[in-house]
Amino acid sequence: MVLNDFAAGLTRWLVRAVLFTAGVVLFLSLLAAALLLGLVWALRALWARLSGRPNVPWAMRFDPRDSWSAVYRTQARKKAGHASTADDDSKPARRMHVLPGAGEIVDVQPHAPRQTY
Repeated sequence: MVLNDFAAGLTRWLVRAVLFTAGVVLFLSLLAAALLLGLVWALRALWARLSGRPNVPWAMRFDPRDSWSAVYRTQARKKAGHASTADDDSKPARRMHVLPGAGEIVDVQPHAPRQTY
């Protein structure tokens, strides 16, 4: 009975030590990655200052409308063979520009979309 308690206690402490070590390794690797990214950013800013160029911030440049348009075009291609007998309102090329019923809206002022790149 005493040997079972000792083995269970030793196993418990061993699992705790392994999990603690894994947590420390994960924390230190994330810290190292963050420090490396900060160092690269600082060197980039220093080089921009030394070369007289503006320090342009890092940004993910994407437009959600591009993703929507890609999916919409894919669906339009899939339906192109099946929509030959449908009426004009169901054609994707027409709906892409003017939605059905858009002429009935009177409480907004239409304007051109802004480019936010």
